[in-house]
Amino acid sequence: VQTPGLAERIRQGGLVGYVIIAMGLIGMAIALWRMLALYRASKGITAQLQSTSASNENPLGRILGIYEANRDIDTDTLELKLDEAILRETPQLERFQAIIKVFAAVAPLLGLLGTVVGMIITFQALTLFGTGDPKLMAGGISQALMTTVLGLVVAIPMVLIHTLVSGQSRKIVNIINSQSAGIIATHSEQNS
Repeated sequence: VQTPGLAERIRQGGLVGYVIIAMGLIGMAIALWRMLALYRASKGITAQLQSTSASNENPLGRILGIYEANRDIDTDTLELKLDEAILRETPQLERFQAIIKVFAAVAPLLGLLGTVVGMIITFQALTLFGTGDPKLMAGGISQALMTTVLGLVVAIPMVLIHTLVSGQSRKIVNIINSQSAGIIATHSEQNS
């Protein structure tokens, strides 16, 4: 009995299997890119927290730059300007998270589609040739099982990576929000 290798297993998944693999590779590339971008932003914010001057190279530095440019205005206007700056920074930090989440949700659905297609192929073989030769059904059953496996192999890491990416961006946004609230409180005390 010859056991099929990885390439043969992937080939058994058919067109749906190739779509799942392509989606997984694209999703992983996007996730790694976002993780790297968030790591850089986090590192920049950590450096900014230790610095006395605002840097335009990180989200917190840009928020602090808004404060430095508007020290003389009233607290309510400053709060609105800082909120606007945070709203500008947040989409950049949460960029492409929805795509990672969609890929995580669609991969098992594509696996299910491949399962259905494989079972249709199996039942067509049964209809045409009967149940006399099990080898005729093997192709459809292999496709059904392989696409299910591929869908899960892509979906499970995508869910985990989405959780990591969204958690990291949420952490950065929380730091920015807390620093902004501190700036507003300090500004309000100074102008009282």
